[in-house]
Amino acid sequence: MLQTFTVYVEDKPGVLNRVASSFRRRGFNIESLAVGHTHKPGISRMTIVVEADGFTARTIEANLYKMVNVLLVENITYDDKVIRELALIKVRTSPENRLEIFQTVEVYRSKIVDVTTESVMVEVTGPTAKIDSLVEVFEPYGIIEMVRTGVIGMGRGPYAPTISPEFVEAVVPEEAVAK
Repeated sequence: MLQTFTVYVEDKPGVLNRVASSFRRRGFNIESLAVGHTHKPGISRMTIVVEADGFTARTIEANLYKMVNVLLVENITYDDKVIRELALIKVRTSPENRLEIFQTVEVYRSKIVDVTTESVMVEVTGPTAKIDSLVEVFEPYGIIEMVRTGVIGMGRGPYAPTISPEFVEAVVPEEAVAK
């Protein structure tokens, strides 16, 4: 089963490499990894998707907590959440199939971000299944190139994980917090 973890880490050089290496050392293949800044200075958030059973997921969580730069780990697999991914897909077009492709883009609530005489580039966001489905529809036309961001996710509702205020004070200079 795919397990989805959100991992809050110190925003420092090398942290991504150390986290990814911990999965490699234990023989886990990361299905998806997305990293970005949070609204709090000095803190980044990773969304990691990995194939694991329940016991293995708990082991992964425990191993992540052993890392110095890891502040908080959540397994959001079973939470009520919103999961999204972004993809750019460049599809081969011809005068005969261009209208079909444009209609498909509308059906999937995607948008065309580049057009040439021989191709279109489509931007699509949504759950992984939606993107997989659009890729499947575009394959007969000929996918020239594709890139996907990886999964990001957030729990529904007004609550957010609490990261220790002591950490924020220790890592971020006081004048940056005051801004």
